[in-house]
Amino acid sequence: MANAITIDSVHAALEALRARRPLVQNITNYVAMTVSANALLALGASPAMVHAVEEVEDFVAISDALAVNIGTLSPPWVEAMCIAVKRANALGKPWVLDPVGCGATAYRTQVAGELAGLKPSVIRGNASEIMSLAGQVGAGGKGVDSTAPAEYATSAAAALAQRAGCIVAITGETDYVSDGEALIAVHAGHALMPLSTALGCSLSAVTAAFAAVRSPREAAVAALAVFGAAGSVAAERCRGPGHLPAEICDALHAMDGATLAAHARLSE
Repeated sequence: MANAITIDSVHAALEALRARRPLVQNITNYVAMTVSANALLALGASPAMVHAVEEVEDFVAISDALAVNIGTLSPPWVEAMCIAVKRANALGKPWVLDPVGCGATAYRTQVAGELAGLKPSVIRGNASEIMSLAGQVGAGGKGVDSTAPAEYATSAAAALAQRAGCIVAITGETDYVSDGEALIAVHAGHALMPLSTALGCSLSAVTAAFAAVRSPREAAVAALAVFGAAGSVAAERCRGPGHLPAEICDALHAMDGATLAAHARLSE
């Protein structure tokens, strides 16, 4: 049986992250680079956006974790992703896959499936992406947006976790983390968050940062709880989604145990 994860243990993970300041290498999309980098810095990690084939292996070697996001695909980037994740596996470094838009096109679905077969530590996606990656026909969302609530994807997440040998995190109104057997729900976040671009991608980068200091399951839960709590705090300050990424960064920087407990809840 998996060890219980509590809000107190999530806060301890956040403090461990801040103490270590892990270097997180990101092969991510053009839209998400700035937001992801700022979120990692605000959280207490150190970001790097490195995707050239010529240097990804060397950078994996000096990084503490790797985030791979397929949002803006191209063949050279896919080559770099495969090289980087194989190097991460060889060195025992954790890496997170964000299968953005899986199911939208045949190429995108193929690439996501190939990367999922390369032993990620965590796969983080919305419900449609997870169901598509798990092999459910017709599960593709509306472009990169989900057309299904997260709870619809829990069985697909369990099957995918077992097949890929990793943790699967589904994001939605309620988030879920599956190891193929146990399921934990994370209640946090705000309805404004899906209306601001790159936040899901930034969450995957944050998940990689936590994976540098905790097990993949603990890292996924901690990332969802901390980022969701920051989103809830930030949304209270915003009249709309335009300033939300900046406010989330401020909330991540100021996050403490009391704020986390007030804005995030876990259930199994």
